[in-house]
Amino acid sequence: MYSSSLYDSSSAASALTKSAGAAMDTAIWGIVALLVALVGGIVLYFTFLSKKNDGKFEGVLGWLYDTLTFKKMLLETVLKITYLIFAIWITLSSFTLIGTSFWGFVLMLIGGNILIRVIYEFSLITIVMCRNTTEINTYLKKKALKENNEVKAEVVKEEE
Repeated sequence: MYSSSLYDSSSAASALTKSAGAAMDTAIWGIVALLVALVGGIVLYFTFLSKKNDGKFEGVLGWLYDTLTFKKMLLETVLKITYLIFAIWITLSSFTLIGTSFWGFVLMLIGGNILIRVIYEFSLITIVMCRNTTEINTYLKKKALKENNEVKAEVVKEEE
């Protein structure tokens, strides 16, 4: 009779044991990675990313500090790159319709690019609003600090 290793019980048990061992190794590594990430994140936050280091770093470390403290946002750049990728993809894939439906081609070429542009503009509007709000807050804090210092200076002059 024909016997396949697929139905061989010792082969199935061996495969099951290997799978269980691999799953156990993955779980152990996942736990170790989580613990190292927790300790590393806490240490980096209280050492490298502390407020006392603001403005200390230049070059790559300055960029890394600004990125990890979210002073420099990467999402805007990522959205712009993905927009370009999708716009090129829509444009090129619309040419597959030119042989079957000219109006389908035109609709996908023009309508698809307009639709993807509108979607990405709405996404970027939220980022621009966030940036503008941050700039307004920074300006108002500086203005309030300046006014506070001027009031203190007037009080000192009056006391003299």
